Amino acid sequence: RSSRPPLQQLSRAARPSLRHYDLEADPARATLEEKRRLLVKELLGLSPSQCSHMLLTMPLSLAEKRILRRQLSRQRGPLRQHTHRWAPFSPCGWSKLCVVLVSQGHRSAEAGRAPVQAPAPLLSPFSSLQGCRGLWYRLLSLLRTAQPWHYALKQIGGRFGSSVLSYFLFLKTLLMLNFFSFFILLAFVVVLQAVYPSASVSPQPFTGLELLTGTGYFTHSLLYYGYYSNVTLNDPCTSSPPGSVCPLAAPLLPYNLPLAYLFSVGVSFLVTCVLLVYSVSRSFRESVGSSTGVLAIKVFCAWDFKVIQRRSVKLQCENICTQLKELLGERRSRSRSQGRWQCLGQRLVVLLAWLLALGSVSGCVLAVRYVSEHMHTVTRGSGRWQQESVLLVLPLMVSFLNALMPHLYNLLAMWEKQDSPVTQVYVAIIRNLILKTVVLILLCHQWLSRSVVCSTEECWETCVGQDLYRFMVMDFIFTLLDTLFGELIWRLILEKRLKTKQRPEFDIARNVLELIYGQTLTWLGVLFAPLLPAVQMLKLLLLFYIKKTSLMRNCQSPSKPWQASHMSTMFITLLCFPSFLGAAAFLSYTIWSVQPSETCGPFRGLETIYKSGKMWVLVLEKSNPNITWFAWVYQHLLENTSLLFFLSVALIAVIYFNIQVVRGHQRVICLLQEQIDNEGEDKVFLIQKLQSVYEQRHR
Repeated sequence: RSSRPPLQQLSRAARPSLRHYDLEADPARATLEEKRRLLVKELLGLSPSQCSHMLLTMPLSLAEKRILRRQLSRQRGPLRQHTHRWAPFSPCGWSKLCVVLVSQGHRSAEAGRAPVQAPAPLLSPFSSLQGCRGLWYRLLSLLRTAQPWHYALKQIGGRFGSSVLSYFLFLKTLLMLNFFSFFILLAFVVVLQAVYPSASVSPQPFTGLELLTGTGYFTHSLLYYGYYSNVTLNDPCTSSPPGSVCPLAAPLLPYNLPLAYLFSVGVSFLVTCVLLVYSVSRSFRESVGSSTGVLAIKVFCAWDFKVIQRRSVKLQCENICTQLKELLGERRSRSRSQGRWQCLGQRLVVLLAWLLALGSVSGCVLAVRYVSEHMHTVTRGSGRWQQESVLLVLPLMVSFLNALMPHLYNLLAMWEKQDSPVTQVYVAIIRNLILKTVVLILLCHQWLSRSVVCSTEECWETCVGQDLYRFMVMDFIFTLLDTLFGELIWRLILEKRLKTKQRPEFDIARNVLELIYGQTLTWLGVLFAPLLPAVQMLKLLLLFYIKKTSLMRNCQSPSKPWQASHMSTMFITLLCFPSFLGAAAFLSYTIWSVQPSETCGPFRGLETIYKSGKMWVLVLEKSNPNITWFAWVYQHLLENTSLLFFLSVALIAVIYFNIQVVRGHQRVICLLQEQIDNEGEDKVFLIQKLQSVYEQRHR
């Protein structure tokens, strides 16, 4: 034992193993307690971080690791008390103490216990270096616990599987995208307009109906386009009467609010585009790296031995069981084969179902067009309360159709009898997507025809923003009603009246399309209502907790478990196209081709919104001749459509090559798996041949 190297001299890159300790080769045959005491003695010579790393990587059972940790803490307690009497606190030590107390309070609050009050001397570092290192590890652990909905997502994944979990992960992604857009618009447009308010009409009294209609008190507020002014905020000459000479000098960097408005919207869309492309590429990598169908990996390598808490162990058990069900379900669906006549009959049923689905979409579009035209003719000759109530008819009808048609598509799916749950979700998503896309194209056409949206005296951009606000509110209300009647009431009927233990299942396709639809409305309305991302963030936060509570109390696990490794990629792809690209095309056409209102908004009096950038460049060039190069850059780079074309082609090429690389990796993985299977079959064949030769010799 004296020749064994200490633990400090072992390579940290290699996996620590008990074979290095040579405990069984001891001629004295030490007992288990002596082995444990010797191991604790050697671990005491390491730093706390190294000791924790060694314990986590040792191939020991959880009970053995708990005993070792308990003995280490007992022997280190007196040593730390003796040392800390002479060692003063370092700055990192004080920071580490605060982080430890916060993390202990957070864990105690989760466990339902009172916060642990540890004395300060027991938490002091030995030195400044060790204190900073301990502070870094404590901050990393605190950041993990501070992730939004960390435990809730683990609980959902362990109980309902990756298919239901993909919905909540997608909701979290949408919340992140809206946060970035809201922060950019808030910092560069909304706050500055609130600091320098415009001399607008006095607001109407708040009645509460504005929360549904978006009109009244909200009309002349920061929520809509018409409230924002077209002046330079820090220019002292803006308050001078027209025709007079300004006695003060203009500032060096005037803040042009129309230009800030336009560039903030453009930058928010650019940031969203970059995040979406990154999310798509990452999702492709994760879908390729997933071990679909490899049951041996899930059975023998899925357990995480670092998990020690009882609640986490239970969650991990549920998660592994659900993943095994998903893999077995996919293998069972692939192994089924159909006859020729049965396959032909299945295709005829699918064709009839698609004809019925497309016919229903056409009927919905005609109904929306009729109601929108008739509604605007009614609102022109009625009172205020009747006008505000009639404004809710079109959003009410569209939201009702969006909530009703998915149930009809579910009936068609039951008639089709698809064996694969993945195919069912794909078909349901495509049908719902066609319905929502066609309806939104019709609404966008009507919003750009200003005579249909509102009267000529009103600000048509504000009218479009109010329409989009009403559509978002109605979509949220119908989502709540569908959760109430489709999950809670239906569960009570099944349990109380029908006396069955079966519960409704969580409809992934319908709920994901509702999120994409709401996010599309938000992107369409960013130009007309800058605070619409804040409304979407509030809606997503409420939806997460409402859907999670309804899922845990009212829904059951999927009857056909399936793995959603590729569904997250499809969700992000649908969010990128047609949702984001369609909204970007709509806003680009509005900025380049549509004339803004002449009496309101930051772009009043201009032919198009795009002209504000040209005017700002000309004014900047005249005021400061030293920056004429900037005007050249703007004229030959930003205004040049060839540059935008080449950038778009480059982006599409990058996405295409990324997809091809991912497909190449997937093909290599399939070839390697096939090679492993062939080697296994070859070994079985050789063993059988050897057995036959052995039997022939003995005969």
